[in-house]
Amino acid sequence: MEVATPISKKLEGKVAIITGGASGIGEATARLFANEGARMVVIADIQDMLGQSVASSIGTHHCTYIHCDVSDENQVKSMVESTVKSYGHLDIMFSNAGTINRNQPLLDLDLSLMDRLFAINVRGMVACVKHAARAMVEGGKGGSIVCTASVAGKRGSDDGMQDYVISKNAVVGLVRTGSCELGKYGIRVNCVSPSALATPLLMEFFGMKDKESAEEAILGNSSLKGTVLKVNHVADAVLFLASNQSAFVTGHDLVVDGGLLCRVGSNKFLGEK
Repeated sequence: MEVATPISKKLEGKVAIITGGASGIGEATARLFANEGARMVVIADIQDMLGQSVASSIGTHHCTYIHCDVSDENQVKSMVESTVKSYGHLDIMFSNAGTINRNQPLLDLDLSLMDRLFAINVRGMVACVKHAARAMVEGGKGGSIVCTASVAGKRGSDDGMQDYVISKNAVVGLVRTGSCELGKYGIRVNCVSPSALATPLLMEFFGMKDKESAEEAILGNSSLKGTVLKVNHVADAVLFLASNQSAFVTGHDLVVDGGLLCRVGSNKFLGEK
């Protein structure tokens, strides 16, 4: 009689932190990490009620919530330290928290708004990489750090999102330089660059009331017809980079865009206009 091979849990026993984990890509990734056997997934966000609800729905034996504003380095440091203190080590950091501004063309750029966006999208990412890496170096077992970038960081834009585009270029730069410095400690640093998808943040930004209309608008983005980008597609890419399946991958920007960047002349964030 043949014995069934047990299903492999890609993150068996791992401890992970996910910033911006209360909704969108972060929430989908938290659920996937838990399903893949993570010992503990720490959701970090500023949406306290939502984050606690997500953690409870996943199960407190696999997931917990902590309030963390990534623009405050002390909060990031405390988040990492409390995770290590509670669970012994840190294996995975998914630095996913981010924001976007409306109406920021270069000629009329509001630098105070840009500073706030950079505090989250750039400075916050750097703080998460810095303190996660410190914990991983002290742990002596290496680790995986994944950041959320964007296809917006791989091209220009005339959609009034100039500060966002600049910030996502900075994330890719962080990943490249981080991989060079941290590789000697066995720490891999990568990022995912999705195209537009119907997250609460994007829907609010574009004033879209329902997910269906947002996904319909997004359909014009890719060369891959019949499939619309969803949060679980990005979560799958993050899982690959976080797990040992990508054991020799570092400094890589994994694009999840359905071929958008292959389309010559396509420079709109949300479909052709």
